[in-house]
Amino acid sequence: MEYRRGFKREANELAREVRQELGLGPIDPLNPCTLAHHLAIPLQPMSTLSTEAPFAVYYFSEVEQGTFSAMTVFAETERLIVYNDAHAPGRQASNLAHELSHALLGHPPTPALNQHGCREWIATIEAEATWLGGALLIPEEAALVIARERLPLVAAARRYGVSQTMVRFRLNVTGAMQRMAYLFTGHRS
Repeated sequence: MEYRRGFKREANELAREVRQELGLGPIDPLNPCTLAHHLAIPLQPMSTLSTEAPFAVYYFSEVEQGTFSAMTVFAETERLIVYNDAHAPGRQASNLAHELSHALLGHPPTPALNQHGCREWIATIEAEATWLGGALLIPEEAALVIARERLPLVAAARRYGVSQTMVRFRLNVTGAMQRMAYLFTGHRS
């Protein structure tokens, strides 16, 4: 995915600013629920909709759990995030950070479905939200600490309340492992 010039730098800086507003240091874990509260964006677990939409809740929690992660519902200028609480907690953190990133980046609301009933997907804004969500949960500084301490993925995931997949993603995109190897050996790995 190509990002607009300077986006990653701007997103990383925004993540640092948001963490600072929350009183967090660059290597402290961030709880997405705390960020949602800070941004005055209510969160609603999908399971609480079992009376209004029983088939949808059943389907997305039992049959095709991976099909629905989270979505932002708009009512004029208000936002509400509905998230799949059938997912593991680390996955929920990523889902929430992604949706909160849409808000932080000022992404406009878009229809969930197109005229054919298919999921509407704007790759650019989804990629931006994914990048910022990761930077919020595991900033570059935290990725470097994980690499320097040689924390196993499972331990790093537990420390930051995320999935091992998110830890791996952030270690890869920040180049943390390679940077630490170079620092210790003077050679690129």
